Amino acid sequence: MQLSLCLSKPAQHLKNPLMAASGSGSIIWFRKGLRIHDNPALEYASKGSDFVYPVFVIDPHYMEPDPKAFSPGSRLAGLNRIRFLLESLVDLDTSLKKLGSRLLILRGEPGQVLTRCLKEWGVKKLCFEYDTDPHYQALDIRVKEYASAAGIEVFSPVSHTLFNPADIIQRNGGKPPLTYQSFLKLAGQPSWASSPLLTSISSLPPVGDVGSCEISEVPTIKDLGYGDIEQEWIPFRGGESEALKRLKESISDKEWVANFEKPKGNPSAFVKPATTVLSPYLKFGCLSSRYFYQCLQDVYKNVQKHTSPPVSLAGQLLWRDFFYTVAFGTPNFDRMEGNKLCKQIPWNDDDELLAAWREARTGYPWIDAIMVQLRKWGWMHHLARHSVACFLTRGDLFLHWERGRDVFERLLIDSDWAINNGNWLWLSCSSFFYQYNRIYSPISFGKKYDPNGDYIRHFLPVLKDMPKEYIYEPWTAPPGIQRKAKCIIGRDYPKPVVYHDSASKECKRKLAEAYALNKKLNGQLSQEDLDNLRRKLEQDEDQEPKIRRQRQKVGHLT
Repeated sequence: MQLSLCLSKPAQHLKNPLMAASGSGSIIWFRKGLRIHDNPALEYASKGSDFVYPVFVIDPHYMEPDPKAFSPGSRLAGLNRIRFLLESLVDLDTSLKKLGSRLLILRGEPGQVLTRCLKEWGVKKLCFEYDTDPHYQALDIRVKEYASAAGIEVFSPVSHTLFNPADIIQRNGGKPPLTYQSFLKLAGQPSWASSPLLTSISSLPPVGDVGSCEISEVPTIKDLGYGDIEQEWIPFRGGESEALKRLKESISDKEWVANFEKPKGNPSAFVKPATTVLSPYLKFGCLSSRYFYQCLQDVYKNVQKHTSPPVSLAGQLLWRDFFYTVAFGTPNFDRMEGNKLCKQIPWNDDDELLAAWREARTGYPWIDAIMVQLRKWGWMHHLARHSVACFLTRGDLFLHWERGRDVFERLLIDSDWAINNGNWLWLSCSSFFYQYNRIYSPISFGKKYDPNGDYIRHFLPVLKDMPKEYIYEPWTAPPGIQRKAKCIIGRDYPKPVVYHDSASKECKRKLAEAYALNKKLNGQLSQEDLDNLRRKLEQDEDQEPKIRRQRQKVGHLT
């Protein structure tokens, strides 16, 4: 499948792009879906309209600095994701200008801004991509109610996912499917899969008169109040143009696409990542997941054999839809309390351990290197995410998955409400996956892929001269080796915050008791039940060293 946006030269009316609106007009409200290709809302807005207003509203809560946050960024997003969004908006504006239009940037609370625009511009249609995120669900209800009362047509198509989550849930009797295989059976083939998607637009109607609404260009990081903050070099740039370039590069290697198996990726590969790294572009809708899916199907048709879901590349898009569907149909999906899918577990609450994990100070180089990559790049391989999520929750620290979710939500450029929460539920063994005895070792797992520790040396340069025999366990290096490597453990690099062998055993014991109580009470645990279990687990933990000492004493006497 060839993609050509057919972006023509700027139309003549761009010399005075804000025309007086005397005919019928439409608003295309961009939130995600920051693209021209396969954009049904944009297509519908332009049909039969004399004027089209492409709008993006900058929400101060999402974009402007929060000095109280643990990393540079706003109250809701880290600086890397804000930067990626701004780059995507600049790219979208450039594409719109080539089609004879432009992106209208407004500031304020989105609901209030949109209702004012609807009132002042006198449009007949409001078009925007449907969003299952609870924040947008609540916002969209408000905007739709106003539009309906004003006699304005609202068109909100599902184009961020392959399927409409509501349709899947309806086919399942009103409940979301809770396994990937059951989801696949219900979903079948997408209804649009056999029809060509609209990937070519030659022009758009001009922008109408904006009246008294204050329109601006896409702001820079500095414009938003971040000053001259120094940003890390990041290998990912936002925007549809970059997304399509990356997609083209990925699918050009047909053998790689055909043989892709997600579990076999290398989490330590950073010079050239072992995946497509298209997730940030899917998150912001710079790349249509539907177009990506069709491109993959074209490759599969032209090879003798290929991998299948759940491990294939197409399978990863279906995993995305699975989490979207379950999240949409599950109240309180983003928390333990009130979430019927989530095991009720009395996680520990330790701010110091959380900070050590978040700030790459655990003393485990594999874990810390991943967290440095997260902070610097806003992205890491999915198996690297698995490693640090397991370490924080069921593997070593036994801290609440919601705390880790919040860190990922802030720092990941591809953070997605449904997928981020779904993965943390999975990796903490709170839902979907319950084999809590299977743990990612913070030592041996990374060593399997990168025995020399090149990934660690890159992201933790303090360890760059540590011999490979000790790179994953530097606390075991003799003092002379540490001095030679110019890295004294406990001074230049921290000692382990816990010892993995004993910590993982404690985590397994606690989870076993929590699972047993969940089974006994059919998952209906009260806060009192959790508090009582927490006290019992703490008492058992206090008793364990005494029991161990008694066993050692008995063993010595015999």
